[in-house]
Amino acid sequence: MDKTIGLAYRARKVVLGTENTIEHLRKKKVFVIILANDASLLTQKKIKDKAKTYDTPVIDDLSAFQLSNAVGKNDIKVIGITDQGFTRLLMDQKRK
Repeated sequence: MDKTIGLAYRARKVVLGTENTIEHLRKKKVFVIILANDASLLTQKKIKDKAKTYDTPVIDDLSAFQLSNAVGKNDIKVIGITDQGFTRLLMDQKRK
């Protein structure tokens, strides 16, 4: 799954960070949110509440370390995927 996230990042089909992801979610440009399973409780609640409001799936199978490695940045807790193709790919990988 983290390789797919890395591909999406290199294709510029992601937004990084809590506020940035929520902003794009409001514009209906985010199709799935990847949330670090070790993010703070406040961040988890904020993201899950917004995702529920906008009927957007949340994947919380990876740690912040794994997310950060996938995109080559430090301390990444929230990633929004802005491409439907990558969204389908990630959702298929989650089901397996």
